[in-house]
Amino acid sequence: MWLQVRMYLLIGMLFGLLYALITGIAWVVGGGGFILFFGLAAGLVALQYLIGPWLVSLMLKVRYVTEKEEPELHRMVGELAQEAGIPKPRVGISEMALPNAFAYGRTRRDARVCVTQSIRRLLSKEELRAVLGHEISHIKHRDMAIMTVLSVVPLIFWFIAWGLMLAGSGRRRAAFLGPAVGAFLLYFITNLLVLYGSRIREYYADLGSVQIGNRPHQLASALYRLVYADASAPEEAVRRVTCFRAFFVNDSSRARREIRELKEIDSDMSGAIDSNELVAVRTSKMRPSISDRILELWSTHPNMLKRIRHLASLSPPSGA
Repeated sequence: MWLQVRMYLLIGMLFGLLYALITGIAWVVGGGGFILFFGLAAGLVALQYLIGPWLVSLMLKVRYVTEKEEPELHRMVGELAQEAGIPKPRVGISEMALPNAFAYGRTRRDARVCVTQSIRRLLSKEELRAVLGHEISHIKHRDMAIMTVLSVVPLIFWFIAWGLMLAGSGRRRAAFLGPAVGAFLLYFITNLLVLYGSRIREYYADLGSVQIGNRPHQLASALYRLVYADASAPEEAVRRVTCFRAFFVNDSSRARREIRELKEIDSDMSGAIDSNELVAVRTSKMRPSISDRILELWSTHPNMLKRIRHLASLSPPSGA
């Protein structure tokens, strides 16, 4: 419930700032100026929304597979979609080298869930099912559409800031300097707020995976294995997919920092997190460092230690 409240408050704050900006622009340059800026931002986001799935498929080398080709993968996705109450997404396999999974698409009916071959080799069936449940929950919660709408707000501020910087000449341009600096500042703030919204959606998808039947420690263990694998991967492989990290179940670029903290959770050094180790996280004094908490502000994903602590606070599904 608190995750939903935080998301509603965030949406209210972003569009409250936008409303305040509309009022200010109408006073400084007139309503026509705002309409132009809004149109540019909305047009760019609409183009991204329309061609985004095609671009993701192309850049991440996704090949859609049939039930005959991948019966086990289709069965998992179909069962989880049924539990979540959504249409079964298309199923794909990405040729990306790093182990990961991701969901994308315009709507629930247009959704796709993809995995890499390396994640299938890395995780157990239960861990893979928990990760797929996370991605299915993104689709159920319409996260793709929500984040697309939220991303319009910083873009509007960006166009307004540059529009004011270039508006008029002489004294008139000087008069616009203050509002332009203010718009740049709001662009920076709203970008941070959108990233915060993305992190909320990750927590919410973790919760959703548990709600549709997966055990918290299986998802925690999968995340731990993914961080460990990414931390061991060549830096070039990680850099190659950095621009797509918002789609993935974890942020590969932060794995080398996160693995140092997560190793303390794996008390028996088994390379996985079992239910007892996850329960121990509830009362442990482990906390992210100040530098990691600052870095988190610029990330699409929560700090992994905080994320696993959140999973430790969740009750397993009934019968698990």
